[in-house]
Amino acid sequence: MGNVIVYIVLALVIAGAVYGTVKRVRHGSACCGEHEAAPKKIRVSDKNKKNYQYLYELRVDGMHCANCARRIENKFNSNEGLWAVADIGERTVTLRSKRLLDESYCRTLVSDAGYTMLSMKQINT
Repeated sequence: MGNVIVYIVLALVIAGAVYGTVKRVRHGSACCGEHEAAPKKIRVSDKNKKNYQYLYELRVDGMHCANCARRIENKFNSNEGLWAVADIGERTVTLRSKRLLDESYCRTLVSDAGYTMLSMKQINT
């Protein structure tokens, strides 16, 4: 009888571990405190770098995982004439633009995505 109880408890522990692992694989680790599926990536239609006259580097605070990076990229990439690529390790966003951008505009987009823009510098192309 004692062995049966031990096996049942062991089975419940294993089932819980498998459930947690499957959930993390499907929905990400949710380091942001959100337990939701990763947002679908918004892709830019124009990937010709020559069409983007302006290049910026944004430093972003609070970007910790691939889901964070995707949220920020999607916020920029959903706007015509912008193409963003986030780097989690450096906590930067490389932003290509077809028009001159105002820092307050970029700060608002980053804020709307749920993060804080620390700095913005234009890179000569």
